[in-house]
Amino acid sequence: MRKIISLICFLLPAIASAAQPEFRPDAPDQHVVVKGDTLWGISNLFFKDPWKWPQLWDVNQNDIKDPHWIYPGNVIRFDRNAGKLQIATVSGEVKMADGTVKLSPTARMESNDPIFSIPSRALNPFLAQPLAVEENDLETAPMIVALQEQRVVLGEGELGYASGLTADQGTKWQAYQPSKPLVDPETEEILGYEVTYLGDVKVVKFADPSKIDEPSTVRVTKSRLEIERGARLVPFKEELTSHYLPRAPEGMIESKVISIYGSSTQASQNSIITLNKGARDGLKVGHVLALYKAGKTVQYQGNDVNLPDERNGLLFVFRVFNKVAYALVMETRLPVTLLDRAQTP
Repeated sequence: MRKIISLICFLLPAIASAAQPEFRPDAPDQHVVVKGDTLWGISNLFFKDPWKWPQLWDVNQNDIKDPHWIYPGNVIRFDRNAGKLQIATVSGEVKMADGTVKLSPTARMESNDPIFSIPSRALNPFLAQPLAVEENDLETAPMIVALQEQRVVLGEGELGYASGLTADQGTKWQAYQPSKPLVDPETEEILGYEVTYLGDVKVVKFADPSKIDEPSTVRVTKSRLEIERGARLVPFKEELTSHYLPRAPEGMIESKVISIYGSSTQASQNSIITLNKGARDGLKVGHVLALYKAGKTVQYQGNDVNLPDERNGLLFVFRVFNKVAYALVMETRLPVTLLDRAQTP
């Protein structure tokens, strides 16, 4: 028993050390934050696993509500002994790894706007617009049924008529057109339908509830693409949060890339991809997944040799539906293609 306890005590430091992110041998001693920096990018200067930046700053995902607390002009210092990053604030205070605060030369503040955890500019267009709908929701969605003055399409400022709108869901709606089904490559289940966002409409007058066939009157307030009869409507949602705390899923999740937004062939860094897993499978906003390329089959002395899958990069999940999820390609060595695997890193 004593030998077992001694062995455990001997291994504990090694286990704890292995759990810590590895730092780069060429990591700088410090970095001055500039506009356009991200927490992911700053951590990438110092550590091999930049998505683990919450560990590097002693951030607890259950406590922190807003990870935007670093500003341009701050000085990021690398405590190599603790394997942590420290922030020199504009007041000259430095938060140490043990929680104490030291005074240091004041860093110049360049901007009042904090930096983001990941490149938010790449995500902003996708945070407020519809991306996917489930089959049942598509069948029951309100619809543009007629256009004013026999028009063929609606543009900004023009009136149309829609069925199925209810006042309890507000006056602001978004118009979309279903583009393609999202099919699970393994089960062939239709997970939903990817949609094309057309624009925004606002209800001018709701239909009289006593008149079953009377449509509501809507006006186009924002036009991205032409809105035709048959366009579906979904209640407008305020832009989702761009405050993200990256972390690995709590358990093993394996998924496949089933769609590449704006392309039918391949994705690169900062591209948006669709996964065949969603909330029902345990995926959450903020989850980081590792990308893998399927190993090739090669011939050797007349025999097939199956090469192992190769890790190709990282994904960051930023929107989750019930059966599918959308992720940003953060890092990739080779182009991401359909059916590439993404799993818990």
